Amino acid sequence: MSAVLTETPGPGAGHAPRRRLPRGLAWLVLTQHRTLTYLYLAVLVLGPLWILYQHHRMAGQIDAGISGADARMQLAGNSGFDQLAAGLTSLPVLIAVFAAAPLLAGDREHGTVQLVTTQSVTRGRWVAAKVLWCLGLTGVAGIVLSVLFTWSWRSHREYVMTSWLDGQIFDNTGPVFPALCLFLAAAGMTVGLLVKRQLAAMGITFVFCFAVQIVWAEVRDRFAATRTVSFPIDSGEPAVLDNAYEVDRWIGTADGKLFGWGHCAEPTEAASDACIKQNGIVNDVVEYLGYDQMGALQWTGAGILLAGAALLTAFTVWRVARTPL
Repeated sequence: MSAVLTETPGPGAGHAPRRRLPRGLAWLVLTQHRTLTYLYLAVLVLGPLWILYQHHRMAGQIDAGISGADARMQLAGNSGFDQLAAGLTSLPVLIAVFAAAPLLAGDREHGTVQLVTTQSVTRGRWVAAKVLWCLGLTGVAGIVLSVLFTWSWRSHREYVMTSWLDGQIFDNTGPVFPALCLFLAAAGMTVGLLVKRQLAAMGITFVFCFAVQIVWAEVRDRFAATRTVSFPIDSGEPAVLDNAYEVDRWIGTADGKLFGWGHCAEPTEAASDACIKQNGIVNDVVEYLGYDQMGALQWTGAGILLAGAALLTAFTVWRVARTPL
């Protein structure tokens, strides 16, 4: 009689492996925010398609034989480039107001957080899952759109009338766009945590975003040292000012004394010439930022925004973990 070897089932044999808590919590966050997740995916699909469409439309107009000033005027009016840039500019604000601000405020207002944290989930893990969901999707969307828009703009830069330091270009290209998205999203989550009411959090976040845009427009040209160039009056601007952003302009003497640009703006040309001769003015002096400084300006600004996003996120996680909800 042959013996039949059998294996004694170990503990838990025959049962499906138990899912770990982070996976279950991630599933809960995705399920709770299913609509917003789909909207993020729509941005990741439709945004690049819009950029590619406008890029090829501009390329087609250029290939059709448009050149010089006529090209810049026609492309500015017909290519939809300004609409595309405006859409990208508004995206960080929309994310902050409609995705980030209600993220924690909604759970606190409706009591969802109490339900979740009674199911063996700590507050720290709950807020970490929320934050990773929001900032992860925001960062991916920001990087993808920034890379494509930067490529499109650089391909047709000479035909775009907008200055490279203008918000529609500077804030939507390079590392600035994803950094700005993350900073405003982190700010929205922080506001939602502190305010505890969705509509109030969304309103305050919108005002905050508006204030940030105003302050950012004032400081973005201060992240790199300006340069100065002097050249004889009426001699034409030197090549270094091609594609440069002009910060200020003066008129000056041979020994370096400067006067305001309108110092000799007299009613008649003869009076203006007499003023220039009397003061010994021989040069135009321009303070500027060169196009080659754009990278330094953007990376410095992006670093400040990312540091702000990290601080706000850390504060939000700490606040949730340390204080009653």
